Amino acid sequence: MPESDLSSTATQVAQNSLFERFARAGFVVSGIVHLIIGYIAIRIALGGAGGAADQSGAMAELASKQGGKFALWIGTLAFLVMALWRLAEAALGKSSEPGSDSVASEVTNRIKAFALAVVYFAFAFASFGFARGSGKSSSAQSSGLSARMMQTGAGTIALIAVGLIIIAVGGYHVYKGASRSFVEDLKGDTGDLVRRLGIVGYIAKGMAIAAIGLLLVLAAGQAEPAKATGLDGVLKTLLAQPYGVVLLVLAGVGIITYGLYSFAMARYAKM
Repeated sequence: MPESDLSSTATQVAQNSLFERFARAGFVVSGIVHLIIGYIAIRIALGGAGGAADQSGAMAELASKQGGKFALWIGTLAFLVMALWRLAEAALGKSSEPGSDSVASEVTNRIKAFALAVVYFAFAFASFGFARGSGKSSSAQSSGLSARMMQTGAGTIALIAVGLIIIAVGGYHVYKGASRSFVEDLKGDTGDLVRRLGIVGYIAKGMAIAAIGLLLVLAAGQAEPAKATGLDGVLKTLLAQPYGVVLLVLAGVGIITYGLYSFAMARYAKM
């Protein structure tokens, strides 16, 4: 079957109302997770109860609430649909405005779509674990995997390379927010509020992602896997700095802002 026919078929599936609703629900669940992460970060900054200020901590907090596990089951399905949508986009390209992108731009878009598919599959897997009551700390998993990779020189080099890629991804998010290029991913007249949420949210998330990559590079370079603790480690390291309370509150507000922008994406994202 020609690629154009495959792309047309993928478009019809993606535009199916049920498929689209679940895919857009993925943005809503992602938004809720970011709101909880931001809340945990602020709570830690103000001396409240602890917890992991990352994806696993947010899902654990959600699972502990009434109806939380049901929400996580819905989230698992929504994230899975989001992952399949991005995977189809990576394999077949975007269905909108065919031929409008250069070859280099098309390749870049497919790589980004594949990376997002991997992220959403990971979210689906984590959500599935917490929905079943068997979720694990992402910080502990990150440290454990890093420790195993650091046992060999090749593994250490690979870990540094991954860290540099994560830093680049974070930098791209900052650029996307500062340049307002995220508006291209939205449809219709979104209004100033949505654009402001996108600017602050993308910059805040980008800085957090870049910091995760930096900690990973430092952990590999110093052979200290305990430092490779993901977002939770980044935020708690931030708290230990001068004016750490203020910085952590600002980071929490930034993550919450991205969560609010995720709700806007549920409505306005092009699909």
